[in-house]
Amino acid sequence: MDTAELYRRFAVREVRGHSPAYEDLALEIAADARLLALIDGLPPIKRQPNLLLASVRFLGGPHADFGRFREWVVRHWAELRETVLARRTQTNEAGRCATLLPVLAGLTGPLALVEAGASAGLCLYPDRYRYRYDDRPVLGPEDSPVVLACRTNGRVPVPTRVPEVVWRAGLDLNPLDVREEETSRWLECLVWPGQHERLARLRGAVRIVREDPPHLVKGDLNETLRDLVASAPREATVVVFHSAVLPYLEEGERDRFVAAVRGLPVRWISNEGSPRLPSVLAGLGRDLPEDRLAFLPALDGRPVAMAGPHGEWLDWLDT
Repeated sequence: MDTAELYRRFAVREVRGHSPAYEDLALEIAADARLLALIDGLPPIKRQPNLLLASVRFLGGPHADFGRFREWVVRHWAELRETVLARRTQTNEAGRCATLLPVLAGLTGPLALVEAGASAGLCLYPDRYRYRYDDRPVLGPEDSPVVLACRTNGRVPVPTRVPEVVWRAGLDLNPLDVREEETSRWLECLVWPGQHERLARLRGAVRIVREDPPHLVKGDLNETLRDLVASAPREATVVVFHSAVLPYLEEGERDRFVAAVRGLPVRWISNEGSPRLPSVLAGLGRDLPEDRLAFLPALDGRPVAMAGPHGEWLDWLDT
């Protein structure tokens, strides 16, 4: 799709109902020839709405008024362009653990977790968060600073306790260390304006990770995964999982990654936007929502649910 359509879809399917400021900005950008020309001068992977908008906020630019926003972007384009090129979206959304937990809890433990595209590793701690599914009792460690709320539909196998995780590691082309203040500030800029609860849980997850930093390996998914899996403890069930990472791989790289995971002695949990894994989408058996972005949590290549991209809702599939 062209850049205007990219920003319109972001406004309508992603931020609508979640961030009025970003919905307005994205729709205005989609109709502004000057801004579209500037954005089209970026490499395609760098034209992402969230990357551009987060970069503006990171540099201290406005986000509440399109006139001021447009003037600022045009005036500061050289600096903004440099930031966009240097940064990656890497939205490390701990809320996704709420949609992963029912799948993880159904596996034979203890678990050794390997996250592909781990960013700062916040999703490597599903056992350290608390969870509220609808009006069910909250589960998870009572002293956790993070409570993840998730609306459910269907026969979701909500566990009564979090799984035992005995080992955790992640890999990323650009792993982030949240002990660095600038890194934490960048992650906060990736949270959409007005999402106060999401910002609070990010800060809570950062606290947990700062106290017990994960083992993060810098490397290409297709070059590093096998060695990282081999280093996991043999007495544990090794789980390779990933969320919203496949859009950053070319189609051939995605195919290599899927083939590599399938060839390893692991359980594989994917949580990606529907077009990224055609084989998973083919097993859905129902239409996708047209008015909102849906992820497809899947176990070993078989879809088990549709989910909100930030873990805010989970619709279990009939199996």
